[in-house]
Amino acid sequence: MYQTWWKVLAVVIIFYTLIAGFLLGVPRLPIMHETIRNTYFHVPMWIAMFTVFTISVIYSIKYLQTGKEEHDMIAVECANTGIFFFVLGLVTGMLWARYTWGEYWSNDPKQNSAAIAFLLYCAYLVLRNSIDEEQKRAKISAIYNIFAFPVMVVLIMVLPRLTDSLHPGNGGNPAFGKLDMDNRMRMVLYPAFIAWALLAVWIATIRYRIRLIEYKKNAIN
Repeated sequence: MYQTWWKVLAVVIIFYTLIAGFLLGVPRLPIMHETIRNTYFHVPMWIAMFTVFTISVIYSIKYLQTGKEEHDMIAVECANTGIFFFVLGLVTGMLWARYTWGEYWSNDPKQNSAAIAFLLYCAYLVLRNSIDEEQKRAKISAIYNIFAFPVMVVLIMVLPRLTDSLHPGNGGNPAFGKLDMDNRMRMVLYPAFIAWALLAVWIATIRYRIRLIEYKKNAIN
C-alpha cells in the first residue's frame, strides 16, 4: 500500500480539480471571462512536463556516471512522457488563444519559443532512433538531453519575458496575481500542479517498466 498512496492521491486530486475547475466560481475579467478556467489545465501540463524532464536530466547524468542501462531507460521514458505533456500544454494553450486572442497561433513570442523547445525534444527522439549501437546511443542522447533541458527552460521561461508578449506573465502582463486570480482559483490550481506532476511520474514509471521487461526479454533471447 505504501507504494500506491501517491497514485491514489494523484487520481483523487485530479478528479477534484476537474470538478472544481468547472463548477467553482472564477474572477469576472474582461476578454478572459470563462476561459480563465483553462488555467487549471494548461499550466499544470507544463508543471508535469518540467517535472519529468527534470527527472530525465538527472538520470542522464546518472547514466554518464554509472553506465547503467536502467538509468538510460528512465531518462528516455521520462523524456517521452514529457513530450506527451508538452503536446497537451501546447494544445490547451492554442485553444485558450483561439478564444482570447482570436486565433490558435498568432506568432506570439511565447508560442514561438515553446514551438522551438518542442522541436528540440523531438530532435532528441530522432537522435536516439538514428544510432544503432546501444551504448553509443545512450551516451550521445544523454549528453544531448543534459544540454537541451536548460535551453528549453530559457526558451519557455526567460526569452518571452524579455519581449512584448500577450501571454500572461510575459512582456509585462501579470500572472497569478491579484488582478487575474483569487483564493478560489488557488485552491484548485495549486493542487492541480501536484496531481498532474504525480500522474506524469506515474506514466513514466509504467513506460519504464515496460521497456525494462522488453530489455530483459531481448537479453535472454
